[in-house]
Amino acid sequence: MFSSQWTSVPREFPSSGFMLLDSSVHLEEETLPTHQAQKYYPIQQGEVINNRYQVLARLGYGVTSTVWFGRDLTLTGYVALKIYMTGENRDDELKIYNRLNSVEIENPGERFIRRLFDHFIITGPHGQHVCLVHELFGISASELLEWIPGKVMTLEDMQICIRQLLVVLDFLHSVAGVIHTDLQLKNLLLPTPKPEALSNFEEEEIRNPSARKVLQDRTIYRTARFPPGDGLPLLSDFGEARLSNKQHTEDIMPNPHRAPEVILRARWDYKVDIWNIAMVAWDIVSSSTIINGRNPESIFDDRAHLAELVAPLGCPPPDDFRERSHLSSVFWDDSGTWKELAPIPDITFESLAANIKGEDKDGFLR
Repeated sequence: MFSSQWTSVPREFPSSGFMLLDSSVHLEEETLPTHQAQKYYPIQQGEVINNRYQVLARLGYGVTSTVWFGRDLTLTGYVALKIYMTGENRDDELKIYNRLNSVEIENPGERFIRRLFDHFIITGPHGQHVCLVHELFGISASELLEWIPGKVMTLEDMQICIRQLLVVLDFLHSVAGVIHTDLQLKNLLLPTPKPEALSNFEEEEIRNPSARKVLQDRTIYRTARFPPGDGLPLLSDFGEARLSNKQHTEDIMPNPHRAPEVILRARWDYKVDIWNIAMVAWDIVSSSTIINGRNPESIFDDRAHLAELVAPLGCPPPDDFRERSHLSSVFWDDSGTWKELAPIPDITFESLAANIKGEDKDGFLR
């Protein structure tokens, strides 16, 4: 098979010589509690989708999608292919990318977000799948920390990363009118590795194909170890982003990162991203999360979450903040006193930050 539009020929992948994994052991997306195999597109290494993009190796997976290292046979470049499960409507996400791509005002932050190149629908045995074609980036900040002794950075290194992230948010909030809502380490990606590293990565998949388990209706590939690039993280994944010109009260953000107004179902705006910046900064410098938020039954609980915020912050929330949510009266009385729906733990920012490394720890905690 060859298309007149291609400028390069698809690679041939070996049909043997790879490690076969035990088919009874759960692998990759199979480990997710909500996993339903038929909803995922049964991709094959070397497959060409949309008559343009060849799938070379798996880069990752999530609750709603799998991500692949691919080659654009038309432009002869590498891309990231994100293939969603059946039933996943990505119209809202595409509107966000259209907004980002349509901004004509120059802003330094626009250089530090991941762009969408293309999107289309592919049909699998159990329905249709949305596929997004992204600019290829390197590993995530969470993967980067796995390479660092202690799996944390110093305050000084963290400040450089956060400074760039603030520049990105200035572009999103002030120019594009977009609220990200999902700032976390896995959505901060390092720049693309050097071209020779990408070429070597592709060649290694030919010489030593990824381990996999072969089932009757699909093959599940183990995620390949992508080479790290040099530079500061860039912001990706706008799947949960919102336009700031609309009113919002919906539940957003990863549970431990949720801003108080989100917990209380109050109206929220771009400031939830600023709250999340602080959470991301903490995750970069500390191996323990700042919020546990679980009750004695190990279930994430809003009461426990708020109690853990009350402990280090101390003072009751301002009256005008409590008045923004009818749920405030559930947790605080009219004078702002905590109603003890969950015990306030004996913690302070100082105790939580005991193992954080850096010179200006006091400044970080203020």
